[in-house]
Amino acid sequence: MSAVLPRTMRVVDTGKLMRLEQEAERLGLSQRLPAEWLRQHVDATAVHYLFPVLVHELAHRPEVWPQWRCQLLLTVRTGEEVLSLLDVLPATFQRLPETLDVTAKRDIAVRMGLALSVREWVRRSR
Repeated sequence: MSAVLPRTMRVVDTGKLMRLEQEAERLGLSQRLPAEWLRQHVDATAVHYLFPVLVHELAHRPEVWPQWRCQLLLTVRTGEEVLSLLDVLPATFQRLPETLDVTAKRDIAVRMGLALSVREWVRRSR
């Protein structure tokens, strides 16, 4: 699978997000959120956005090389959007349907740039 990042975004609902996070956990990928945290905080009816930003190379683990490290814009139960990271295999990302037009992608990229990180949001929410 190609190590070249696509310059696109994908939309996932909460169910698909949970499956992606579980796959990352099962494969031992570095960047992921705990499933329990997601169940507690993520809006179950929302959609979320993945944007590949880095090829994560693990030559010592060829079974999961390459990985694409994605920025993940999550909607939490308060309605706020927070930014996280999620490592996905290229084939997994490529299977997600392309549904966003250029204008929507630009809007989401701006929102990603303004969003608090999960860590910042948790700290502020205490």
